[in-house]
Amino acid sequence: MKKLSVLVLLLISSIQFAPGQGLYGPGQVKDDGRFAASTKQLNQFFRRFNAEESQDGLTRYYAGDEEYHNRELREKYINLLFDNQTSSIPQNLKQEFVTLVNSENYPQFLNFHRENWFAEVSTVFLYKGKREDITLYMRLQPEGLGYEWVIDKVSFDSFKNFFNKEEGKGKPFLHPLSHELGFMNLRKALQDSKEPEDYTPKDYKPDYLTIFLYEIKNGNIKFETVKGVRFHFFQIENWYFEVSQFNRPGFNTGWLISSLTKYQNEEEKEVILNYIYDQE
Repeated sequence: MKKLSVLVLLLISSIQFAPGQGLYGPGQVKDDGRFAASTKQLNQFFRRFNAEESQDGLTRYYAGDEEYHNRELREKYINLLFDNQTSSIPQNLKQEFVTLVNSENYPQFLNFHRENWFAEVSTVFLYKGKREDITLYMRLQPEGLGYEWVIDKVSFDSFKNFFNKEEGKGKPFLHPLSHELGFMNLRKALQDSKEPEDYTPKDYKPDYLTIFLYEIKNGNIKFETVKGVRFHFFQIENWYFEVSQFNRPGFNTGWLISSLTKYQNEEEKEVILNYIYDQE
């Protein structure tokens, strides 16, 4: 557990807490005016990352076009797709990422319809008459001839407080000979106990999405508004980055990469996912 905690701190620090950088600091790419000032839509972020539109943003490029996936254009675009004003991504990490995805022999691209990316939607709901923040995690899935967004996970502090499972020697349990009593001691576990989750398997995890939908159907949760949206990408092999929206004057605006980290294996990826999903 201690080793895992250290790993979490290392990953989080690489994502968010290095010194900030100016728009035209050392190693930064200056927009020369040919690029549209803002990446206004997330779909445009995909096209720019892949070099699938012109520098003025007016012309789409398709397979067979001379500029389609052009490496020189991609390098300019990707460097301009970072938040260079407020984020804390180290320049050497950024350059390693750009070099990898834009390599001559094995370039990597983003695909809107592929897995390994999802949306994090910060919302406000009325829960039993009180305004509460609830985070919804959305993903795309195939549907008919197209695709649809679906709610995949939910994070809500009030739900977490429902479950307080004991651990260690103090945990109540059903005696291994309970079957000889016809499991009559289930009364103690399910009626007398305030924490029936104590009698579940070690790997039991509450299904917050099911609870969320149940409470909506019962009228206990009512939607109010969306506070913000950001996107999480794992489509580039062994890399994670977050895309957030920045509304400000100048060239470095719109949907931009706000955090970036490199991971070595599936265990480290799982640590990042647990951090995003707000799981302990």
